[in-house]
Amino acid sequence: MAKKRLIDLVPLEETLNFWDVLTPDERQYLRNNHTVQEFKKGEIITCEGDVPTHIMILESGKVKVYKEGIGSRTQIIRMLKPGENFSYRAMIANEAYNTTVAAFEVSRVYLIRKDIFISILKHNNALCFRFLEELATDLGASDARTVNLTQKHIRGRLAEALLLLKRNYGVEADGATINIYLSREDVASLSNMTTSNAIRTLAQFVNEQIIAMDGRKLKIIEEDRLIKISRLG
Repeated sequence: MAKKRLIDLVPLEETLNFWDVLTPDERQYLRNNHTVQEFKKGEIITCEGDVPTHIMILESGKVKVYKEGIGSRTQIIRMLKPGENFSYRAMIANEAYNTTVAAFEVSRVYLIRKDIFISILKHNNALCFRFLEELATDLGASDARTVNLTQKHIRGRLAEALLLLKRNYGVEADGATINIYLSREDVASLSNMTTSNAIRTLAQFVNEQIIAMDGRKLKIIEEDRLIKISRLG
């Protein structure tokens, strides 16, 4: 592991939006007490059942948060983008991880030890409130996603997943191709369906000229129609 300054690790806009409530002493303390780790594509970052030791911030790359289900079938819970905090819920709850986090691509992660994070959280009310807001936001999104994944038709679930990917990661220079490459298995896991259903539904969207596919690249052609499918479920 190599050390690097906090301001270099987290995009400036994210630092200002979330960590600007740190006192100068707290900032300096974190600059002197942190580590950075790089994870390869597909590498596990945290594992379900492990005891958390660090809060983590994704500095670069893309990672998925998922849970193993019946018959080793995985369900992607969340997709994280640079600047997002993770692994702190279990830490605050004093629990083991109930999900696994893995890198979609080469990713760099900023790590703050549990004792350091908890100490700052207890003494900095503004930062504590920031994390309270983040937990509340995540809970609301999780509740909505649970309903959508269990009540929407597979077309609605897939449309929602594609829109989520675009919101999280943006598009490439053409303004339409989602800036992440997913296997059909990952698309299925994100949409709560079997791989065969994901392949078939993607093919339907292509035939209807809603999207286009080139290998693992997904290009949204008719976003309005995709939004409508997602809303109708």
